[in-house]
Amino acid sequence: MGLIEGKSGGGTKVINTTWNLLASTPPPDWNSYVKAGIHKPNTPTIQAINQAEFQSDIIRLGTGELSPELLPYYQTKALFQQAADQTMSLGYEEPKGNFFLRQQLALHLKESGIQTSPSAILIVSGALQALQLISIGLLHKGSSILLEKPSYLYSVHVFQSNDMRLVGVPMDNQGIQTSIIEQYKRQYNASLLYSIPSFHNPTGTLMTETRRKQVMELCEQLSLPLIEDDVYRDLWMDAPPPSPLKATDKNGMVLYLGSMSKSVSPGLRIGWVVGPEPVIDRLADIKMQTDYGSSALSQWAAAEWFSTGLYHEHLSDIREELRDRRDATIQTLNKHFKEIASWKVPKGGFYIWIHIIPNLSMHELFSKALKKGILLNPGYLYDYNGNQCLRISYSYASISEIKKGIALLATIVKQLLK
Repeated sequence: MGLIEGKSGGGTKVINTTWNLLASTPPPDWNSYVKAGIHKPNTPTIQAINQAEFQSDIIRLGTGELSPELLPYYQTKALFQQAADQTMSLGYEEPKGNFFLRQQLALHLKESGIQTSPSAILIVSGALQALQLISIGLLHKGSSILLEKPSYLYSVHVFQSNDMRLVGVPMDNQGIQTSIIEQYKRQYNASLLYSIPSFHNPTGTLMTETRRKQVMELCEQLSLPLIEDDVYRDLWMDAPPPSPLKATDKNGMVLYLGSMSKSVSPGLRIGWVVGPEPVIDRLADIKMQTDYGSSALSQWAAAEWFSTGLYHEHLSDIREELRDRRDATIQTLNKHFKEIASWKVPKGGFYIWIHIIPNLSMHELFSKALKKGILLNPGYLYDYNGNQCLRISYSYASISEIKKGIALLATIVKQLLK
């Protein structure tokens, strides 16, 4: 360490020039702090995905967001150019968010059958923040949450970090299996049900109108509140989905989540929660403690998207683009995966849930594909037992990249099966 010096026959001496080292404070052991944090880290696979998504030479077959070429740069730029002559707030918004935006959202939600008022809407920085606020503001530690299995919620740790248990309920072609909900509710003393009824993440399943009615009736009988995550609702391709669960909610059972991240731009960071006013008041209070409100500029832009009619015009274009990408993806899967995998054609959203029929290691497939420049979202991110599945997204990669990536992926799979 250079603090003392020893000489044969001359004893051992402290070196005078090292007193400054003795007086200095050792650095803190930050590793112990990192390990002590209460929020669980992302899994190694998700951390690898988050890193690889910013590589320029990667084909992103799992990314759940709109392609850069589909983002409305010109429309957004035009909105801000028009704002030059308008009075724009650069300060904080009120706790529930920009009032004009909440007015516009109430009108927009009415089109889907949801009757609400601005006072029952909270603006959040994306639907994920809404889940975070709910987890710390409405539930106690150790709560059990029912959800579809597989589910996007398994891939984020907003509930798990508060020591909450996720209890997966199996799905069929119509959505979550209601015949099991009551048993699981009683067995695990579940606090609420989380569901993505429209173009489910990751399976793409569209819950039928009949199943939605069954879910609502059962949850009312069991006094089981719901979180309806409806961020993909507007991204239908063949026909509009059935009415939201919230549209038939007469007793304030449903907390309804929406977002512009999937339909307009993830960079806006604008989402919303609709629910009973006491709940919205509680979540708004926590949000003010967390970040003092979402970006005023983003809220202004979101309000303009709705009030000018630009949102509906944009959706028409996006649906057509997504339909083309979905069809190209299905055609390519039929060409390269027909003998080794199965899937269903989604009616909207971003995802195709692929089941690899022969047994192979998804961890190995993820690793080998990444080395070849293909980024995947393996099924075990959404279901711990989903080791034979992949979530393929057609929203991000271009059609040419989709065709190239799926062809190469099929080659890798067949090599692993040898």
